[in-house]
Amino acid sequence: MFRGASKVTLDSKGRLAIPSRYRERLTSRADGHLVATVDRDYCLLIYPLPDWEEIERKLVRLPTLNKQVRRLQRLMVGYATELEMDGHGRVLLPRELRDFASLDKQTMLIGQGNKFELWDEERWNTRRDEWLSDDDADDAGLPAELESLSL
Repeated sequence: MFRGASKVTLDSKGRLAIPSRYRERLTSRADGHLVATVDRDYCLLIYPLPDWEEIERKLVRLPTLNKQVRRLQRLMVGYATELEMDGHGRVLLPRELRDFASLDKQTMLIGQGNKFELWDEERWNTRRDEWLSDDDADDAGLPAELESLSL
């Protein structure tokens, strides 16, 4: 499981150093092989390769006559890029992915259980503050899946 938020700096070549606390898990789970793809919130999703392959199989089995499914497939599968951790725990993010998520130097790596989200730090702070101050969230009610969850 990947959890927690880490401030991470991209170097001038676009390399991201995976925080050391995650490296052993990524090495044992995926031999350092990851997949990065785009998300609708203009961040990147980074999965260990075996987890991505499972998601990809599900995505390509969806009915392609559905316009929303095709859009999701085009974005997530179309931008999916294999990454490999080097001996220093770094991965090189392709320019197309960095441009999509407006990643420059200062980023936030957010653990999401089976994957990470990689955000431009400024965009992350803005969105986080919006979510925290969203008064409508309290009035909208919880989805059925969350009603029985005790936090």
